[in-house]
Amino acid sequence: MVAPGSLLAPDDIAHVIQVALAPAFLLTALATLLNVFSTRLGRVADRVDDAAASLQKADADEAAHLSRQLSYLRRRSFMLDVAVVLASIGSIMTGIAVLTLFVGALRDAATASVLFGCFGVALVCTVAAIVAFLVEILMAGRRVRDEVDRRTIEASDREAGEADAPYRESRSSRF
Repeated sequence: MVAPGSLLAPDDIAHVIQVALAPAFLLTALATLLNVFSTRLGRVADRVDDAAASLQKADADEAAHLSRQLSYLRRRSFMLDVAVVLASIGSIMTGIAVLTLFVGALRDAATASVLFGCFGVALVCTVAAIVAFLVEILMAGRRVRDEVDRRTIEASDREAGEADAPYRESRSSRF
């Protein structure tokens, strides 16, 4: 970019700053993703606390259900951990890429391969974090649907039991 020993011209400085803005926007997006991940992890933790407290006073059937729910929440938290780690690595690599831009502009060294590598790893980690987040979201959605189905079946079983109650009472009174 600049010959060694020469001062940076204002146009050169402006160009370096312009080139560094794209990674800065990526850093903003990654920070937003990390915020979303941490919020969801907090919600998972709250559900774990609720399930664990309910497990203390649950009967055998409910305890089995709560144990499955805790196992499921554990998998969700793991996927969120993967997403957080990948987004963090992407952020670190983006930061290194920006730093490489500035150092390269000042030193006129062969920084293209380091810059390409850092930014490439940042993009791969970002995509992988989004995939991990997608898997976690799908897990959460399926769990909600499963819970709704379970509650619906329980409610219909209770209603069927209540509808049969007069019939059972009349049969038992005859004998």
